[in-house]
Amino acid sequence: MFSAALVAAGIGLVPGVAQADPVSGGGRAVSAADTGAEAFAIELGSTSDTAHGITLTTALNTPGSAHYVSVDWGDGTTDVVQDVAGGELKSAHVYKKSGPYTVKVSAEDAAGSQAAAELKVVTRGSDFTPIAPSRLLDTRSGVGAPIGKVPAYGSAALKIAGNTKFPAGVTAVALNVTVTNTTAGGHVTVSPGMNEPRPITSNLNYEAGQSVPNMVIVPVGADGSVQIHNGGWEAVDLIADVTGYFTRTSASGYTSMAPARFVDTRSGIGTAQGRLRGYGSIETRMAGREGIPAGATAVALNLTVTNPENFGHLTVYPSGREAPSTSNLNFKPGQTVANSVIVPVGTDGKIKILNGGWTPADVIVDVVGYYSPAGEAAYMPVTPYRALDTRDPDSTLGKVTARDYLHLALGGGVTGVEAYVLNTTVTNTTGDGFLSVAPDPNSMGDYKRRTAVVPPRPVSSTLNWTTGNTVPNLVQASAGEHGVVDFWNQSFGDVDLIVDYFGYYESK
Repeated sequence: MFSAALVAAGIGLVPGVAQADPVSGGGRAVSAADTGAEAFAIELGSTSDTAHGITLTTALNTPGSAHYVSVDWGDGTTDVVQDVAGGELKSAHVYKKSGPYTVKVSAEDAAGSQAAAELKVVTRGSDFTPIAPSRLLDTRSGVGAPIGKVPAYGSAALKIAGNTKFPAGVTAVALNVTVTNTTAGGHVTVSPGMNEPRPITSNLNYEAGQSVPNMVIVPVGADGSVQIHNGGWEAVDLIADVTGYFTRTSASGYTSMAPARFVDTRSGIGTAQGRLRGYGSIETRMAGREGIPAGATAVALNLTVTNPENFGHLTVYPSGREAPSTSNLNFKPGQTVANSVIVPVGTDGKIKILNGGWTPADVIVDVVGYYSPAGEAAYMPVTPYRALDTRDPDSTLGKVTARDYLHLALGGGVTGVEAYVLNTTVTNTTGDGFLSVAPDPNSMGDYKRRTAVVPPRPVSSTLNWTTGNTVPNLVQASAGEHGVVDFWNQSFGDVDLIVDYFGYYESK
Protein backbone atom coordinates (compact mmCIF):
# COMPACT_ATOMS: atom_id res chain seq x y z
CA MET A 1 0.00 0.00 0.00
CA PHE A 2 1.07 3.58 -0.61
CA SER A 3 1.28 6.03 2.25
CA ALA A 4 -0.47 9.38 1.98
CA ALA A 5 2.94 11.05 1.75
CA LEU A 6 3.82 9.04 -1.31
CA VAL A 7 0.67 9.87 -3.20
CA ALA A 8 0.99 13.58 -2.42
CA ALA A 9 4.63 13.90 -3.42
CA GLY A 10 4.34 14.92 -7.07
CA ILE A 11 4.86 18.66 -7.56
CA GLY A 12 5.40 21.58 -9.84
CA LEU A 13 6.66 22.54 -13.23
CA VAL A 14 10.24 23.33 -14.13
CA PRO A 15 10.62 27.14 -13.93
CA GLY A 16 11.72 28.87 -17.08
CA VAL A 17 11.24 25.92 -19.41
CA ALA A 18 8.32 27.46 -21.28
CA GLN A 19 10.01 30.81 -21.77
CA ALA A 20 11.50 31.52 -25.18
CA ASP A 21 15.13 32.57 -25.24
CA PRO A 22 16.14 34.99 -28.00
CA VAL A 23 19.28 33.33 -29.27
CA SER A 24 20.22 35.81 -32.00
CA GLY A 25 19.23 39.04 -33.66
CA GLY A 26 17.39 39.58 -36.95
CA GLY A 27 18.84 39.76 -40.43
CA ARG A 28 17.69 41.63 -43.53
CA ALA A 29 18.69 41.37 -47.19
CA VAL A 30 17.41 43.01 -50.40
CA SER A 31 17.88 41.24 -53.70
CA ALA A 32 20.15 43.16 -56.08
CA ALA A 33 17.59 42.68 -58.83
CA ASP A 34 14.94 44.60 -56.92
CA THR A 35 14.98 48.30 -56.12
CA GLY A 36 12.57 50.93 -54.86
CA ALA A 37 9.58 50.72 -52.54
CA GLU A 38 8.38 47.46 -54.10
CA ALA A 39 11.62 45.62 -53.24
CA PHE A 40 11.27 42.00 -52.12
CA ALA A 41 13.14 41.52 -48.83
CA ILE A 42 13.38 39.02 -45.97
CA GLU A 43 13.79 39.74 -42.27
CA LEU A 44 14.78 36.92 -39.90
CA GLY A 45 14.61 36.41 -36.15
CA SER A 46 14.80 33.38 -33.85
CA THR A 47 13.99 32.18 -30.36
CA SER A 48 14.67 28.96 -28.45
CA ASP A 49 12.93 27.33 -25.50
CA THR A 50 14.59 23.91 -25.64
CA ALA A 51 18.17 22.63 -25.64
CA HIS A 52 18.46 22.11 -29.40
CA GLY A 53 15.23 23.61 -30.80
CA ILE A 54 15.07 26.82 -32.82
CA THR A 55 11.92 28.70 -33.86
CA LEU A 56 12.68 30.85 -36.89
CA THR A 57 10.50 33.83 -37.84
CA THR A 58 10.68 34.80 -41.52
CA ALA A 59 9.04 38.13 -42.40
CA LEU A 60 8.40 38.43 -46.15
CA ASN A 61 8.24 42.01 -47.41
CA THR A 62 6.81 41.39 -50.87
CA PRO A 63 4.22 43.15 -53.02
CA GLY A 64 2.79 39.81 -54.17
CA SER A 65 2.48 36.25 -52.89
CA ALA A 66 5.61 34.24 -52.26
CA HIS A 67 5.81 31.12 -54.37
CA TYR A 68 8.10 29.21 -52.05
CA VAL A 69 10.43 29.65 -49.11
CA SER A 70 13.54 27.49 -48.64
CA VAL A 71 15.21 27.23 -45.23
CA ASP A 72 18.72 25.79 -45.05
CA TRP A 73 19.26 25.08 -41.34
CA GLY A 74 23.05 24.88 -41.59
CA ASP A 75 23.31 21.25 -40.48
CA GLY A 76 22.74 19.61 -43.86
CA THR A 77 18.93 19.72 -43.74
CA THR A 78 16.62 21.98 -45.76
CA ASP A 79 12.90 22.66 -45.51
CA VAL A 80 10.87 24.00 -48.44
CA VAL A 81 7.42 25.52 -47.95
CA GLN A 82 5.26 26.00 -51.06
CA ASP A 83 2.62 28.67 -51.74
CA VAL A 84 3.43 30.92 -48.81
CA ALA A 85 1.51 34.17 -48.73
CA GLY A 86 3.40 37.37 -47.95
CA GLY A 87 3.71 38.15 -44.28
CA GLU A 88 5.26 36.11 -41.47
CA LEU A 89 6.25 32.44 -41.54
CA LYS A 90 7.16 30.39 -38.43
CA SER A 91 9.51 27.43 -38.88
CA ALA A 92 10.76 25.03 -36.20
CA HIS A 93 13.86 22.85 -36.22
CA VAL A 94 15.67 20.60 -33.75
CA TYR A 95 19.45 20.19 -34.10
CA LYS A 96 21.06 16.94 -33.05
CA LYS A 97 23.97 18.65 -31.30
CA SER A 98 24.68 21.89 -29.51
CA GLY A 99 26.50 24.65 -31.35
CA PRO A 100 26.34 27.73 -33.56
CA TYR A 101 24.69 27.38 -36.97
CA THR A 102 24.10 29.69 -39.93
CA VAL A 103 20.51 29.57 -41.22
CA LYS A 104 20.02 30.64 -44.84
CA VAL A 105 16.58 31.54 -46.18
CA SER A 106 15.70 32.17 -49.81
CA ALA A 107 12.32 32.98 -51.34
CA GLU A 108 10.75 33.63 -54.71
CA ASP A 109 7.38 35.26 -55.32
CA ALA A 110 4.89 34.60 -58.07
CA ALA A 111 6.40 37.34 -60.23
CA GLY A 112 9.82 35.71 -60.13
CA SER A 113 11.42 38.21 -57.75
CA GLN A 114 13.92 36.62 -55.39
CA ALA A 115 15.41 37.50 -52.02
CA ALA A 116 17.67 35.84 -49.50
CA ALA A 117 18.91 36.39 -45.97
CA GLU A 118 20.94 34.52 -43.40
CA LEU A 119 21.03 34.46 -39.62
CA LYS A 120 23.58 33.09 -37.17
CA VAL A 121 21.90 31.15 -34.34
CA VAL A 122 23.21 29.19 -31.37
CA THR A 123 21.45 26.41 -29.49
CA ARG A 124 20.39 27.10 -25.91
CA GLY A 125 21.73 23.85 -24.41
CA SER A 126 25.37 23.31 -23.44
CA ASP A 127 27.64 20.29 -23.99
CA PHE A 128 30.29 19.09 -21.56
CA THR A 129 34.07 19.05 -21.95
CA PRO A 130 35.94 17.12 -19.23
CA ILE A 131 39.37 18.24 -18.07
CA ALA A 132 41.90 16.67 -15.73
CA PRO A 133 40.96 17.57 -12.13
CA SER A 134 42.73 20.74 -11.01
CA ARG A 135 42.48 23.21 -8.14
CA LEU A 136 40.93 26.63 -8.83
CA LEU A 137 40.46 27.87 -5.27
CA ASP A 138 42.11 27.21 -1.91
CA THR A 139 41.82 29.95 0.71
CA ARG A 140 44.37 28.10 2.91
CA SER A 141 47.19 28.66 0.43
CA GLY A 142 46.01 31.62 -1.65
CA VAL A 143 45.07 29.71 -4.82
CA GLY A 144 42.45 31.75 -6.66
CA ALA A 145 41.93 34.11 -3.71
CA PRO A 146 43.96 35.84 -0.97
CA ILE A 147 45.11 33.61 1.87
CA GLY A 148 42.64 33.64 4.73
CA LYS A 149 39.31 32.21 5.74
CA VAL A 150 36.08 33.43 4.17
CA PRO A 151 34.27 35.36 6.94
CA ALA A 152 30.84 34.57 8.30
CA TYR A 153 28.23 35.32 5.63
CA GLY A 154 31.00 36.34 3.25
CA SER A 155 31.78 35.07 -0.24
CA ALA A 156 34.75 34.04 -2.35
CA ALA A 157 34.73 35.03 -6.02
CA LEU A 158 35.94 32.34 -8.40
CA LYS A 159 36.89 33.96 -11.71
CA ILE A 160 36.14 31.72 -14.71
CA ALA A 161 36.16 34.12 -17.69
CA GLY A 162 39.75 34.79 -18.71
CA ASN A 163 41.10 31.72 -16.91
CA THR A 164 43.35 29.84 -19.34
CA LYS A 165 41.76 26.53 -18.35
CA PHE A 166 38.54 27.54 -20.11
CA PRO A 167 37.67 28.78 -23.61
CA ALA A 168 35.55 31.85 -24.25
CA GLY A 169 31.82 31.27 -23.92
CA VAL A 170 31.84 28.93 -20.90
CA THR A 171 28.25 28.68 -19.62
CA ALA A 172 28.76 26.49 -16.52
CA VAL A 173 31.47 24.60 -14.63
CA ALA A 174 31.59 21.29 -12.76
CA LEU A 175 33.27 21.84 -9.39
CA ASN A 176 34.01 19.81 -6.31
CA VAL A 177 33.60 22.34 -3.50
CA THR A 178 34.98 21.60 -0.02
CA VAL A 179 34.58 23.49 3.25
CA THR A 180 37.18 22.87 5.95
CA ASN A 181 38.63 24.29 9.19
CA THR A 182 35.12 24.88 10.50
CA THR A 183 34.48 26.04 14.08
CA ALA A 184 30.66 26.16 13.97
CA GLY A 185 27.82 24.86 11.85
CA GLY A 186 26.61 26.40 8.59
CA HIS A 187 26.09 25.86 4.89
CA VAL A 188 27.67 26.84 1.57
CA THR A 189 25.79 28.15 -1.46
CA VAL A 190 27.41 28.22 -4.91
CA SER A 191 25.76 30.51 -7.47
CA PRO A 192 26.48 32.54 -10.63
CA GLY A 193 28.28 35.88 -10.36
CA MET A 194 29.12 38.17 -7.47
CA ASN A 195 26.43 40.71 -8.36
CA GLU A 196 23.50 38.38 -9.03
CA PRO A 197 20.77 37.42 -6.55
CA ARG A 198 21.82 34.49 -4.39
CA PRO A 199 19.27 31.64 -4.25
CA ILE A 200 17.85 30.26 -0.99
CA THR A 201 19.19 26.82 -1.89
CA SER A 202 22.34 25.26 -0.43
CA ASN A 203 25.01 22.97 -1.85
CA LEU A 204 26.58 21.59 1.31
CA ASN A 205 26.10 21.67 5.07
CA TYR A 206 28.80 21.47 7.73
CA GLU A 207 29.29 21.24 11.48
CA ALA A 208 32.17 22.31 13.71
CA GLY A 209 35.35 20.37 12.96
CA GLN A 210 34.09 18.89 9.69
CA SER A 211 35.63 18.89 6.20
CA VAL A 212 32.72 18.43 3.79
CA PRO A 213 32.92 18.23 -0.04
CA ASN A 214 30.10 18.25 -2.58
CA MET A 215 29.90 18.25 -6.35
CA VAL A 216 28.34 21.35 -7.94
CA ILE A 217 27.31 22.25 -11.49
CA VAL A 218 26.98 26.04 -11.51
CA PRO A 219 26.38 28.56 -14.32
CA VAL A 220 28.97 31.28 -14.86
CA GLY A 221 27.61 34.72 -14.03
CA ALA A 222 27.41 37.71 -16.36
CA ASP A 223 30.60 39.03 -14.73
CA GLY A 224 32.42 35.80 -15.65
CA SER A 225 32.59 34.53 -12.07
CA VAL A 226 31.09 32.04 -9.65
CA GLN A 227 30.21 33.01 -6.07
CA ILE A 228 30.91 30.61 -3.18
CA HIS A 229 29.07 31.88 -0.10
CA ASN A 230 29.72 30.91 3.50
CA GLY A 231 26.31 30.80 5.18
CA GLY A 232 27.68 30.14 8.65
CA TRP A 233 28.31 32.11 11.85
CA GLU A 234 32.08 31.63 11.75
CA ALA A 235 34.83 31.93 9.13
CA VAL A 236 35.79 28.86 7.06
CA ASP A 237 38.29 27.81 4.42
CA LEU A 238 36.94 26.98 0.97
CA ILE A 239 38.40 24.78 -1.77
CA ALA A 240 37.15 24.30 -5.35
CA ASP A 241 38.45 21.69 -7.82
CA VAL A 242 37.25 21.71 -11.44
CA THR A 243 36.65 18.58 -13.55
CA GLY A 244 35.01 20.09 -16.63
CA TYR A 245 32.97 22.85 -18.20
CA PHE A 246 29.94 23.44 -20.43
CA THR A 247 29.74 25.50 -23.63
CA ARG A 248 27.17 26.08 -26.38
CA THR A 249 29.31 24.13 -28.81
CA SER A 250 29.27 20.51 -29.87
CA ALA A 251 31.22 18.40 -27.36
CA SER A 252 29.97 15.59 -25.08
CA GLY A 253 26.27 15.11 -24.37
CA TYR A 254 24.90 13.30 -21.34
CA THR A 255 23.27 9.87 -21.16
CA SER A 256 21.71 8.73 -17.88
CA MET A 257 21.75 5.20 -16.52
CA ALA A 258 19.90 3.34 -13.83
CA PRO A 259 22.43 3.46 -10.96
CA ALA A 260 24.85 0.55 -11.45
CA ARG A 261 27.52 -0.71 -9.07
CA PHE A 262 30.91 -0.76 -10.83
CA VAL A 263 33.23 -1.14 -7.84
CA ASP A 264 32.83 -2.64 -4.37
CA THR A 265 36.01 -3.69 -2.61
CA ARG A 266 33.96 -5.48 0.06
CA SER A 267 32.77 -8.10 -2.44
CA GLY A 268 35.32 -7.82 -5.25
CA ILE A 269 33.11 -6.07 -7.84
CA GLY A 270 35.28 -4.31 -10.42
CA THR A 271 38.50 -4.96 -8.50
CA ALA A 272 40.14 -7.43 -6.16
CA GLN A 273 38.25 -8.12 -2.94
CA GLY A 274 39.70 -6.41 0.10
CA ARG A 275 40.08 -2.88 1.41
CA LEU A 276 42.13 -0.42 -0.60
CA ARG A 277 45.46 -0.04 1.21
CA GLY A 278 46.76 3.28 2.46
CA TYR A 279 48.12 5.43 -0.38
CA GLY A 280 47.24 2.64 -2.77
CA SER A 281 45.11 2.97 -5.90
CA ILE A 282 42.80 0.80 -7.95
CA GLU A 283 42.12 1.05 -11.67
CA THR A 284 38.74 0.07 -13.08
CA ARG A 285 37.19 0.04 -16.54
CA MET A 286 34.32 2.40 -17.31
CA ALA A 287 34.03 2.68 -21.11
CA GLY A 288 32.97 -0.48 -22.90
CA ARG A 289 31.20 -1.86 -19.82
CA GLU A 290 27.58 -2.03 -18.66
CA GLY A 291 26.35 -0.05 -21.67
CA ILE A 292 28.90 2.76 -21.50
CA PRO A 293 30.31 3.13 -25.05
CA ALA A 294 34.00 2.99 -25.92
CA GLY A 295 33.92 6.69 -26.89
CA ALA A 296 32.76 7.97 -23.49
CA THR A 297 34.78 10.99 -22.35
CA ALA A 298 33.64 11.16 -18.71
CA VAL A 299 31.42 9.37 -16.21
CA ALA A 300 29.08 10.62 -13.50
CA LEU A 301 29.31 8.45 -10.43
CA ASN A 302 28.66 8.28 -6.72
CA LEU A 303 31.78 7.51 -4.70
CA THR A 304 31.47 6.00 -1.21
CA VAL A 305 34.10 5.15 1.39
CA THR A 306 33.31 2.84 4.29
CA ASN A 307 35.19 0.99 7.04
CA PRO A 308 38.20 3.38 7.09
CA GLU A 309 40.63 2.88 9.95
CA ASN A 310 41.83 6.49 10.13
CA PHE A 311 41.51 9.95 8.60
CA GLY A 312 42.07 10.35 4.86
CA HIS A 313 40.61 11.28 1.50
CA LEU A 314 39.84 9.71 -1.90
CA THR A 315 40.88 11.12 -5.27
CA VAL A 316 39.37 9.98 -8.57
CA TYR A 317 41.16 10.73 -11.84
CA PRO A 318 41.58 9.41 -15.41
CA SER A 319 43.96 6.50 -15.95
CA GLY A 320 47.27 7.23 -17.66
CA ARG A 321 47.81 10.41 -15.62
CA GLU A 322 49.58 11.28 -12.42
CA ALA A 323 47.32 11.61 -9.38
CA PRO A 324 46.29 15.27 -8.98
CA SER A 325 46.54 17.20 -5.73
CA THR A 326 42.74 17.43 -5.60
CA SER A 327 40.36 15.31 -3.50
CA ASN A 328 36.78 14.10 -3.97
CA LEU A 329 35.80 13.17 -0.43
CA ASN A 330 37.25 13.28 3.08
CA PHE A 331 36.71 10.69 5.79
CA LYS A 332 37.46 9.97 9.44
CA PRO A 333 37.81 6.66 11.30
CA GLY A 334 34.79 4.38 10.99
CA GLN A 335 32.85 6.82 8.82
CA THR A 336 30.73 5.94 5.78
CA VAL A 337 30.52 8.98 3.49
CA ALA A 338 29.62 9.53 -0.17
CA ASN A 339 30.13 12.24 -2.77
CA SER A 340 29.07 12.75 -6.35
CA VAL A 341 31.92 12.80 -8.89
CA ILE A 342 32.26 13.72 -12.57
CA VAL A 343 35.58 12.37 -13.81
CA PRO A 344 37.22 12.15 -17.25
CA VAL A 345 37.87 8.66 -18.60
CA GLY A 346 41.43 7.76 -19.65
CA THR A 347 42.27 6.89 -23.25
CA ASP A 348 42.07 3.20 -22.26
CA GLY A 349 38.53 3.68 -20.93
CA LYS A 350 39.53 3.46 -17.26
CA ILE A 351 39.63 5.61 -14.13
CA LYS A 352 41.80 5.37 -11.02
CA ILE A 353 40.87 5.81 -7.36
CA LEU A 354 43.56 6.77 -4.85
CA ASN A 355 43.26 6.26 -1.11
CA GLY A 356 44.92 9.38 0.30
CA GLY A 357 45.06 8.01 3.84
CA TRP A 358 47.64 5.97 5.73
CA THR A 359 45.32 3.04 6.45
CA PRO A 360 42.98 0.79 4.41
CA ALA A 361 39.37 1.60 3.54
CA ASP A 362 36.59 0.02 1.48
CA VAL A 363 35.52 1.86 -1.69
CA ILE A 364 32.20 1.69 -3.57
CA VAL A 365 31.43 3.25 -6.98
CA ASP A 366 27.89 3.55 -8.37
CA VAL A 367 27.70 4.96 -11.93
CA VAL A 368 24.64 7.08 -12.82
CA GLY A 369 25.53 8.29 -16.33
CA TYR A 370 28.21 9.21 -18.84
CA TYR A 371 29.23 11.89 -21.33
CA SER A 372 30.15 11.10 -24.93
CA PRO A 373 30.30 12.82 -28.36
CA ALA A 374 27.32 10.68 -29.40
CA GLY A 375 25.26 11.78 -26.39
CA GLU A 376 22.41 14.09 -27.39
CA ALA A 377 21.31 15.56 -24.03
CA ALA A 378 22.62 19.08 -23.37
CA TYR A 379 22.60 20.90 -20.04
CA MET A 380 19.88 23.47 -19.31
CA PRO A 381 20.42 25.39 -16.04
CA VAL A 382 17.46 26.98 -14.27
CA THR A 383 17.23 29.55 -11.52
CA PRO A 384 17.90 27.30 -8.49
CA TYR A 385 14.85 26.63 -6.37
CA ARG A 386 13.76 24.39 -3.52
CA ALA A 387 11.60 21.63 -4.97
CA LEU A 388 10.90 19.88 -1.67
CA ASP A 389 11.44 20.43 2.05
CA THR A 390 9.61 18.02 4.34
CA ARG A 391 10.37 20.35 7.28
CA ASP A 392 8.09 23.00 5.76
CA PRO A 393 5.19 23.55 8.20
CA ASP A 394 2.86 24.09 5.23
CA SER A 395 3.76 20.70 3.77
CA THR A 396 1.37 17.78 4.24
CA LEU A 397 4.09 15.22 3.60
CA GLY A 398 5.98 15.01 6.87
CA LYS A 399 9.18 13.01 7.20
CA VAL A 400 10.10 10.24 4.80
CA THR A 401 9.24 7.18 6.81
CA ALA A 402 11.70 4.37 7.51
CA ARG A 403 12.27 1.90 4.67
CA ASP A 404 9.85 3.85 2.49
CA TYR A 405 10.12 6.16 -0.50
CA LEU A 406 8.79 9.49 -1.67
CA HIS A 407 8.14 10.18 -5.34
CA LEU A 408 8.56 13.57 -6.96
CA ALA A 409 7.31 14.68 -10.39
CA LEU A 410 9.88 17.01 -11.92
CA GLY A 411 9.12 16.91 -15.65
CA GLY A 412 6.28 19.42 -15.85
CA GLY A 413 5.23 17.93 -19.19
CA VAL A 414 8.56 18.73 -20.87
CA THR A 415 9.61 16.01 -23.33
CA GLY A 416 13.13 14.87 -24.09
CA VAL A 417 14.49 15.28 -20.54
CA GLU A 418 17.28 12.80 -19.85
CA ALA A 419 18.12 13.64 -16.23
CA TYR A 420 17.73 16.24 -13.48
CA VAL A 421 20.55 17.94 -11.58
CA LEU A 422 19.50 18.04 -7.93
CA ASN A 423 21.05 18.56 -4.53
CA THR A 424 19.62 16.20 -1.93
CA THR A 425 20.01 16.81 1.80
CA VAL A 426 18.95 14.52 4.63
CA THR A 427 18.54 15.99 8.14
CA ASN A 428 16.90 15.29 11.50
CA THR A 429 18.07 11.71 11.30
CA THR A 430 17.24 9.25 14.09
CA GLY A 431 19.51 6.39 13.02
CA ASP A 432 22.24 5.46 10.57
CA GLY A 433 21.21 4.92 6.95
CA PHE A 434 21.53 5.88 3.31
CA LEU A 435 19.43 7.51 0.60
CA SER A 436 18.81 5.98 -2.82
CA VAL A 437 17.55 7.96 -5.82
CA ALA A 438 16.11 6.21 -8.88
CA PRO A 439 13.56 6.79 -11.68
CA ASP A 440 10.02 5.66 -10.93
CA PRO A 441 8.40 3.21 -13.41
CA ASN A 442 4.98 4.77 -12.67
CA SER A 443 3.53 7.97 -14.08
CA MET A 444 1.82 10.60 -11.96
CA GLY A 445 -1.42 9.43 -13.58
CA ASP A 446 -0.80 5.98 -12.12
CA TYR A 447 -0.47 7.49 -8.64
CA LYS A 448 -3.58 9.62 -9.04
CA ARG A 449 -5.59 6.60 -10.23
CA ARG A 450 -4.04 4.50 -7.43
CA THR A 451 -2.88 1.94 -9.96
CA ALA A 452 0.86 2.50 -9.36
CA VAL A 453 2.99 -0.48 -8.40
CA VAL A 454 5.68 -0.35 -5.73
CA PRO A 455 9.02 0.22 -7.55
CA PRO A 456 11.89 -2.20 -6.93
CA ARG A 457 14.06 -1.12 -4.02
CA PRO A 458 17.44 0.22 -5.30
CA VAL A 459 20.68 -1.25 -4.00
CA SER A 460 22.85 1.77 -4.85
CA SER A 461 23.34 4.72 -2.50
CA THR A 462 23.35 8.48 -3.11
CA LEU A 463 24.34 9.65 0.37
CA ASN A 464 25.02 8.08 3.76
CA TRP A 465 24.40 9.45 7.24
CA THR A 466 24.86 8.69 10.91
CA THR A 467 22.45 9.57 13.68
CA GLY A 468 21.93 13.30 14.08
CA ASN A 469 23.95 14.34 11.01
CA THR A 470 22.84 16.64 8.18
CA VAL A 471 24.30 15.30 4.92
CA PRO A 472 24.02 16.74 1.36
CA ASN A 473 25.00 15.29 -2.03
CA LEU A 474 24.52 16.18 -5.68
CA VAL A 475 22.58 13.67 -7.74
CA GLN A 476 22.10 13.55 -11.51
CA ALA A 477 18.82 11.69 -11.37
CA SER A 478 17.54 9.84 -14.41
CA ALA A 479 14.14 11.13 -15.56
CA GLY A 480 13.10 7.64 -16.61
CA GLU A 481 10.07 7.28 -18.85
CA HIS A 482 7.70 9.55 -16.92
CA GLY A 483 9.81 12.28 -15.29
CA VAL A 484 9.07 10.91 -11.81
CA VAL A 485 11.97 10.37 -9.38
CA ASP A 486 11.95 8.25 -6.21
CA PHE A 487 13.84 9.09 -3.01
CA TRP A 488 14.26 6.02 -0.80
CA ASN A 489 14.95 6.28 2.93
CA GLN A 490 17.05 3.14 3.41
CA SER A 491 17.15 3.34 7.19
CA PHE A 492 15.03 2.21 10.12
CA GLY A 493 14.28 5.75 11.28
CA ASP A 494 12.29 8.61 9.76
CA VAL A 495 14.23 11.49 8.13
CA ASP A 496 13.60 14.93 6.70
CA LEU A 497 14.48 15.40 3.04
CA ILE A 498 15.37 18.59 1.15
CA VAL A 499 15.64 18.64 -2.66
CA ASP A 500 17.08 21.67 -4.49
CA TYR A 501 16.71 21.85 -8.26
CA PHE A 502 19.55 23.29 -10.41
CA GLY A 503 18.93 22.16 -13.99
CA TYR A 504 18.30 19.31 -16.38
CA TYR A 505 19.71 17.57 -19.44
CA GLU A 506 17.51 17.71 -22.54
CA SER A 507 17.88 16.09 -25.94
CA LYS A 508 15.25 18.07 -27.87
